[in-house]
Amino acid sequence: MQQFTRAYEAGDVDEVVALLTEDAWLIMPPVPLRYQGRELAARFLAATSCLPGRSARRLVPTRANGQPAFGVYVRDPHAPIAHASGIFVLTLAGSQISAITGFLDTGALRIFGLPRILPD
Repeated sequence: MQQFTRAYEAGDVDEVVALLTEDAWLIMPPVPLRYQGRELAARFLAATSCLPGRSARRLVPTRANGQPAFGVYVRDPHAPIAHASGIFVLTLAGSQISAITGFLDTGALRIFGLPRILPD
């Protein structure tokens, strides 16, 4: 999932969306927001964390229930570190992503062997 990592970290919404299936889901439990399809995914990503110019993000690969997953980190604008902001779990359909489930809680980081702060 190096393509996903590069695209997301670069804020390249078009590239992230190109990796999705036509009917892909973006889900963020326990928040009741659910977006299905490339068009809605593109709108959501453009309006949130994937937008260029926002706080730069870093993804650190891991696995969750046998699926690719990432610790999500936000670079600190005042120090050479990045703070954890949650975990993404990807569901794959062949070589495409059929769901991105974002857990915006840092409580589970330890389970995945991920730190709360990364040197940047």
